[in-house]
Amino acid sequence: MQIYLLRHGIAEDARAGQPDSERALTSEGRDKLRRVLKRARSAELDPTTILSSPYRRAVETAAVAAEVLGYKGDIVRVQALTPEASPHDTWQEIRDRQDERSILLASHEPLMSSLTAFLLDSPSLMVDMKKAALVRIDVERVGPKPRGILKWMLTPGVCLE
Repeated sequence: MQIYLLRHGIAEDARAGQPDSERALTSEGRDKLRRVLKRARSAELDPTTILSSPYRRAVETAAVAAEVLGYKGDIVRVQALTPEASPHDTWQEIRDRQDERSILLASHEPLMSSLTAFLLDSPSLMVDMKKAALVRIDVERVGPKPRGILKWMLTPGVCLE
């Protein structure tokens, strides 16, 4: 299975009284996401399912991914992708979909960095997951404990047009 971890793009600053979960993407955030996703599309990124945090900026990130990649399915919102979620809970969401060939997850920090380390069975691994960064990790079996292989990581800075 191919697992793609996509950190949300740049979001607006919170306004007074606005919940963090309601912050929207900025136009710059959308542009950087498109840049990364277009490059990933040339690497044959073709998710069979997209999961997203229920936070607005992650849902909007997943929608940009669906648009750029030509994904026609539903974007599934899951609590296991909120910023403070556990990599173990996210892994269970992935395991529940083990028949999928390719899953894209749209989420936040600190989950994306810790999930990358968890999927690579390297808990002490430090990952600098920039906004709009995309990581591909392949796993051969979806057992109780992941053991993935890092294939690549793209950031907006390396995807200049």
